[in-house]
Amino acid sequence: MTPETSPVRPPRVSARLRLAVSYAAFLVFAGLLVLAGVYVVLRYVPYPTAFRGTPLPEGALSDNQETALLRVSVLILLTLPVIGMVGGWIIAGWVLRPLQRINAAAEIAATGRLDHRIRLAGRNDEFRQLADTFDYMLDRLHDAFATQERFAANASHELRTPLAVTATMLEVARGDPEGQDYATLIDRLTITNQRSIALTEALLRLSDANAVTAASEPVDLAEVACAALAVHADDAEERCITFETRLDPAPTEGDPALLGQLVSNLVQNAVRHNDARAYARIVTGCRRDGAAVVRVENTGMRYSVEDAQRLSEPFLRGAGRVARTDGSRGHGLGLALVARIADVHHGRLTLAPREDGGLIATVTLPALDRR
Repeated sequence: MTPETSPVRPPRVSARLRLAVSYAAFLVFAGLLVLAGVYVVLRYVPYPTAFRGTPLPEGALSDNQETALLRVSVLILLTLPVIGMVGGWIIAGWVLRPLQRINAAAEIAATGRLDHRIRLAGRNDEFRQLADTFDYMLDRLHDAFATQERFAANASHELRTPLAVTATMLEVARGDPEGQDYATLIDRLTITNQRSIALTEALLRLSDANAVTAASEPVDLAEVACAALAVHADDAEERCITFETRLDPAPTEGDPALLGQLVSNLVQNAVRHNDARAYARIVTGCRRDGAAVVRVENTGMRYSVEDAQRLSEPFLRGAGRVARTDGSRGHGLGLALVARIADVHHGRLTLAPREDGGLIATVTLPALDRR
C-alpha cells in the first residue's frame, strides 16, 4: 500500500499549529498577568519617598497616565499573539522535526520496504528513544519476514516431495494396472502418506511455538530431562545408546509443555543422529548468575563451526537440506523448534561441533525469579 492510498487521514489541525497557538495563548496570558500586576501596583500602591527627599503623593494615577497605560497595555497584548505565533511556529517546527523523519520512515515501511532506518542522531530525548524503538521494530519485522519467507519456501519444498512421489506411483499404476504389485504399492503409499502427516504435524508444532506466549510457571530442567530420557528410552536402547547423565537442579520459569518439547527434541536429536560409537551425555544445572542450563552432546558426523550453527534452520539436517522419501523419521525441524522455544522463553540455543565428531547443544534459560 503506497502513501497515496494509505488509510491514515491527514490531521485537520497539525500538531505544529496547535503548539504554536498554545505558545501564543500562554504568552498572551502571561503578558496579561504582568500588565495587570503593573497596573495594580501603579494604581493602588502608594509611592515611596523619592531620592531627592520630596515625598510623592499617595493615591491614584492621573487620568492621562492611566489612559496612556491602558493604551500601551492594549498594544502589547495585540503584539504578543503575533510574536507568539511566529516564535511558536518556528520553535514547534524545530521540536517536531524528528517526528517528520519518523513519519517518513513509517510511510516507507508501509510500502513494504523494511530496510530503511531512521538512525536519529542528537541528544537522547523522547524523540530519539521513539526513533530507536521504531528502528528496532523494523529490525525485528525484517528478520521475521525473512524467516517466514525462508520457512514458507522450505516447507513448500518439503511438502511437494512426498506429494510428487505419490503422484508418480499412482501414474505408474494407472499406466500398467495389470503389472503392479499392489501390496508393495500400498505399503509405499502408506509410508509416503505417513511422512506427509508427520511433516504437517511438525510444521503445526513449530507454528504454535512461533505464536505462543510462554506461560510463567516454575520448571526444573532436571525433572524435564528425566521425563525426556524415559520417553526415548526404547529408541535409545534399540540403537544401543546409553546416556551419561548429570542432572543437577536447574530451576527456571516457562511453559512446562514447551520446555518438555525442547528437552525431548534435544534427546531425540542425540539418539537419531548418533553413530556407531553410540555416545550421548546430558547435563543440567545452573551457572553462577543463576541461569538454568541443559547441555546435550552426542557422537556423530563431523561439522564445521558454521555448519553446526546452521543446524537450527528449518529442514536442515546433518547431511544438508535433503528430502527423505524412504519413510525414515525426521524432517529437520527438531532443532528449529528448540531454538524457537528457547527464544520464546528469553533464552538461547547454542550449537557447537565436538572435536571427534558429533554435536554439542546447549540451551540457556533465565534464572527462576524467587521473589
